[in-house]
Amino acid sequence: MSTPSTVGPVDMMDPDLLRDPFRGYSRIREQAPVTRAVFAGVSTPIWLVTRFDDVQTVLSDQRFVNNPANVPGMDVHNVREEVIKARGLPREYAQYVLDSVLDADGDDHIRLRRLVSRAFTARRVSELRPRVEEITEDLLDRLPDLAEDGVVDLIEGFAYPLPITVICELVGIPEEDRPQWRDWGRSLVSMRPGAMADSLRQLVTYIQDLIERRRAQPTGDLLTGLIRAHDEDGGRLSDTEMVTMVLTLVLAGHETTAHLIGNGTVALLTHPDQLAALRADPELAPRAVHELMRWCGPVQGTRIRYAAEDVEIEGTRIGRGEPVMAVLVSANYDPRRFDDPERLDITREPDGRREVHVGFGHGLHYCLGAALARQEGEVAFRALTRRFPDLRLAVAPEDLERQLLPGSWRLARLPVRLHS
Repeated sequence: MSTPSTVGPVDMMDPDLLRDPFRGYSRIREQAPVTRAVFAGVSTPIWLVTRFDDVQTVLSDQRFVNNPANVPGMDVHNVREEVIKARGLPREYAQYVLDSVLDADGDDHIRLRRLVSRAFTARRVSELRPRVEEITEDLLDRLPDLAEDGVVDLIEGFAYPLPITVICELVGIPEEDRPQWRDWGRSLVSMRPGAMADSLRQLVTYIQDLIERRRAQPTGDLLTGLIRAHDEDGGRLSDTEMVTMVLTLVLAGHETTAHLIGNGTVALLTHPDQLAALRADPELAPRAVHELMRWCGPVQGTRIRYAAEDVEIEGTRIGRGEPVMAVLVSANYDPRRFDDPERLDITREPDGRREVHVGFGHGLHYCLGAALARQEGEVAFRALTRRFPDLRLAVAPEDLERQLLPGSWRLARLPVRLHS
């Protein structure tokens, strides 16, 4: 049975909510743990689930599916497809963002994930650490040369280039093409009409061409492995799935980590006690990354799930086929799970292996690249704080410019001074 919500439909484009999603979604969580929300350009209201335990339920319970086509006995409206259409994306290109491993369920999800999961195991990621450290030191060497009047944009000069270099090397994107990928990625997450369609057309054409080049000259990268899986057993991976996988891995493999580094740097610089603790004990870095992912993670909400049957959460009935979003930011600030959740404490977790937040998701769709993202964050924060002991913001924290996008917490730029 449904209980009346004390919150009207949440406008996910509300400027106040976009400016402060941490307090905004926390208020919603306490007033109505399950509530309706509306999004510009989408005709179907969605359910928001905001408490920690309920978020974990939505992300791990098989009664919720990622692909609306897997809701039995119903022709369910695809909310993401409506969003994509509103951005002017033709159907022949929409498939590359609507039918990825992130949207698959059951056997399809397992099949696609297995094709790339070996590249992201803890062992393989550990083997990458020396290269991550080398890239990090090289970027920090170059950082002072990027300064204008003593100020450098840390997003442009460090937070973006580190993860995109790592993931492009892993996948097999040539070095000369990587700046273009950064531009494409920005366009895909922008709200500018037409920008997404133009960028996606270019990306698909580029990946198709790169596949043919790599097929002619195979290497040891992940793309060569995908081509082999396709060519030797076409049933394991279709043409479209191969393009989609490359697109998903590269974009997901750098966008989120770049903004974790940006957000985390601001958090440390505005909490000098936490910055001092990390500098005094660099071995705190793994725990710091977990806490920063909880406290200021770049992903506020998950992809839409759909109830495969009627489900009751916190006394509210979610009907079969209805869309649901698990709100990570409110779950990570839930006082039922975390003591004093608004306090940043890089010693909060007992060690760097045990993850108590849901910043990387939960369940079968837990972030495939979480281990790599954590490692990149650890290396980045350690090196940055060691190399630039006088690092400080070049503007007041309240003057930092953010890209106000629903479901995302990201800086447009991060002006800092490297030296006193």
